[in-house]
Amino acid sequence: MAKTLSDEGLDLIFRDAHTANEWDGSDISSAMVQAVYDLMKWGPTSANSCPGRFVFVKSAEAKERLKPHVAAGNRDKTMAAPVTAIVAYDSRFYELMPQLFPHNPKIGDVFSGNAELAAETAFRNGSLQGAYLIVAARALGLDCGPMSGFNREGVDKEFFPDGRWRSNFLCNIGHAKPGSFYPRNPRLEFDEACELL
Repeated sequence: MAKTLSDEGLDLIFRDAHTANEWDGSDISSAMVQAVYDLMKWGPTSANSCPGRFVFVKSAEAKERLKPHVAAGNRDKTMAAPVTAIVAYDSRFYELMPQLFPHNPKIGDVFSGNAELAAETAFRNGSLQGAYLIVAARALGLDCGPMSGFNREGVDKEFFPDGRWRSNFLCNIGHAKPGSFYPRNPRLEFDEACELL
């Protein structure tokens, strides 16, 4: 019989998890940040391409660099969050394919010769890895506040000036202030969002 998470585990990751907008003021250690990455890195990607890249903005100096590029409605909660992950992707991820896909080290050539395929693969799989980051953080007892409200060009210019890495979304990470979650918004039911053929 396949192993499954307990209901408590499923509640922690999905059913009881909410987007965090206020923080309790506690710090998140660098060791915890690394633990989140070390868990999420095991999620699958196409041909183990692993194009996701993550900048964990934690210091006051780094937060000030990020601040002008965050939308006004997201700025205060981002500055208050213990950590903000810039979830990005490596546009030249295929250069590491010999390391990541050693049984077929030349698979990177498929992407290096096709810019459109490389961009699509990097964005899709980097997005997957961003989702794994959220699941891993929640599994380790942290709260998350993912968001798209930021100036992508500004973030890329500030943090990735060589153009190789490109931002996708931001995710605040920490411990939410108790009682600060908004009421749960509705979700689509199976027959509204799915077809079973």
